[in-house]
Amino acid sequence: ASAGGPMYYTGRDMKLTHQGIGITENDWATFLRHAGKTMVALELPKQESDDIVAFVLSLKDDIVDS
Repeated sequence: ASAGGPMYYTGRDMKLTHQGIGITENDWATFLRHAGKTMVALELPKQESDDIVAFVLSLKDDIVDS
C-alpha cells in the first residue's frame, strides 16, 4: 500500500529484515544504480519512477547499517 499497490504488506518490517546483514552505503548506491537502469530499460514514466525512488529512499535508514 505504501508503494501505491493494492495490497497491504503484512510481513516483517524493513529494519528487522535487514538488521545485522551489513548493507553498506556502497551496497545501497549499487542497488540504486541497478534499480534506476531497470526503470529506464522498462521505460517507466518519470512520475512513476520518481514515486518509486521516493518510496525506496524513505526506507534507507532501516536497510543500511550505519
